[in-house]
Amino acid sequence: MVNINTVYQRVLAIANKEQRGYITPQEFNILANQAQMDIFDQYFYDLEQLYRIPESGNNYSSKISSLEEKISIFEDEQGITPTLVTTGSVDYYICAIPSSIDVYKLLSLEVSPKATTLPISVDVLSLKEIKQCYTSRLTYPSVQNPVGRKVSENDIHLYIGSDTLVSAAIVEASYIRRPSYVSWNFNIVGSSSLYNSTTSSNFELHQSEEVDLVNRILVLAGIMMKDETLASLMTNEEVSDINQEKQ
Repeated sequence: MVNINTVYQRVLAIANKEQRGYITPQEFNILANQAQMDIFDQYFYDLEQLYRIPESGNNYSSKISSLEEKISIFEDEQGITPTLVTTGSVDYYICAIPSSIDVYKLLSLEVSPKATTLPISVDVLSLKEIKQCYTSRLTYPSVQNPVGRKVSENDIHLYIGSDTLVSAAIVEASYIRRPSYVSWNFNIVGSSSLYNSTTSSNFELHQSEEVDLVNRILVLAGIMMKDETLASLMTNEEVSDINQEKQ
């Protein structure tokens, strides 16, 4: 976790060093959330590239282990009570992850047909693939061979053919959620805005991302203030850091 007040004060100090302009709390919050999501999205692109490169067995220097550790902060699971939908042709169960959870990526889905049975892994397929499953006895969906289809970030349809689930059946969804919204809030005391830690929310990113957050926010601030020098300076700094990490 990265303290939002620490980042804000550093951003203000650098931006005001040469009288480039003041960044209001409202502007900072917008830029801070954009920067956090930029860094978070980049994890998955970088991880995909790193998987293609052989690594040594040393976990302390493993870039893959480092990225997986940063992503693991956002891994979670949710028990879901499935709801049967009868269509007259192919019935299915709706498995809805609560809308309060901002799902970024579904990792796995498991179903326990009864409260006492072990969970069975669900293959999440496309609609075309699911239709193909129904055309063969070997792949026909059942309680022992369930298939699912992701219809939105938080909704999955579960297909088990002509079988039914008992009322105590539970579906377990494992997923990666998006980082929570960050906000630097304050109280007005006289003519000053004093940081309010109680109503503020910190960055959920790994502590090691503090410098990157400051740099990315300053790049965005430079664009917002039409300050090409600030934007260019911080972009060069960011590129230099990225190149060093990938060496």
